[in-house]
Amino acid sequence: MQKEENTLPSETWSEVLVQALPYFKKWCGKIVVVKYGGNAMLNEELKQAVMEDIVLLNTIGVKVVLVHGGGPEINNMLDRVGKESKFVDGLRYTDGETMEIVQMVLTGKLNKDIVGILLQKGGKAVGLSGVDSGLLRAVKTEKDLGFVGEVTEVKPQIINTLLDQDFIPVVSTVALGEQGDDARYNINADTAAAKIAVALKAEKFVQLTNVPGVLRNVNDPASLIKRIEKTAIGSLKATGIISSGMIPKIDCCLTALEGGVPRTHIIDGRVPHSLLIEMFSDRGIGTMIY
Repeated sequence: MQKEENTLPSETWSEVLVQALPYFKKWCGKIVVVKYGGNAMLNEELKQAVMEDIVLLNTIGVKVVLVHGGGPEINNMLDRVGKESKFVDGLRYTDGETMEIVQMVLTGKLNKDIVGILLQKGGKAVGLSGVDSGLLRAVKTEKDLGFVGEVTEVKPQIINTLLDQDFIPVVSTVALGEQGDDARYNINADTAAAKIAVALKAEKFVQLTNVPGVLRNVNDPASLIKRIEKTAIGSLKATGIISSGMIPKIDCCLTALEGGVPRTHIIDGRVPHSLLIEMFSDRGIGTMIY
């Protein structure tokens, strides 16, 4: 079946390209950390679109680091092996057996699946976990959730080496324990990505999510707040505009900002090529926290 010819007039195409050119120049050679998850990871069409975006960015010289989690896939595997989950205050407790499955799914399956798609799209990609080269070190979280950790140190040398060779590093968020602790820890991918962005002195940190961004009214996508200054976050939390699952995502943006990353973004991964719209257009997409 022949592909339908694109009906956009030539004038529109030329306007798009002319508008994008300054952004190509702006981002060439800069480091951008993308946290990949949500629907963009589960929906095959969206997954392909994200990988195409990443390869395009890499091709024009943007140094992209892709950080991923994989909660739904981990849950699926636990169900398949009949592993019953234990929860502490609504949070999954990760015992030793569960941690083995987490490591297998994140580093052995998902990470290599993503690398494979990037290679098929013509990109140069290398899969890493936080264990490789001691990239991520962690300790147990304050609330005892077993082998769930909080990042204490990022050693970004391996990522910088790959970026210097024009590779796309794809990072799964399993971490080593601190010196003397040979355990492995499951790390929240959003917080790991923010800390990696800080360690790399990235220019931009982007979280792909399942929402349009920060909404004044959660039931009205048209109430999107496009720009939020860091100093306004406290009042938005106090009034409940930033609440529930948006709080940890905003906190990750704050971690990145306070670590020196100039721009952070929460964008809708359900929109095909949302990453390109954010990077290369005047309109942008989602919410920028600066």
